[in-house]
Amino acid sequence: MGPDARVTACEDGSPSNTFREATEMNEAIHPTCRTILRLKQVKARTGLARSTIYERIKAGGFPAQVSLGARAVGWLESDVEAWIAAQVERSRRG
Repeated sequence: MGPDARVTACEDGSPSNTFREATEMNEAIHPTCRTILRLKQVKARTGLARSTIYERIKAGGFPAQVSLGARAVGWLESDVEAWIAAQVERSRRG
């Protein structure tokens, strides 16, 4: 089952059929919560290859990773989502 297929309950008890709705509800209740995405998730969301992600980080065109430990990194979901929104806006402006 993919993440968008999850069913959760909203604060009022009504069902929430998408992960995004649950995430938005969680962010409204806990605005300081942060979600860290691993490389596999970042690649899936952006459609970029690993090498492209790191090239764009080096060039300043993609959010930098966050160290999670000696051999683990991740990206803040909010940074990746903001980058995606900026790409869409740039693309639509021409």
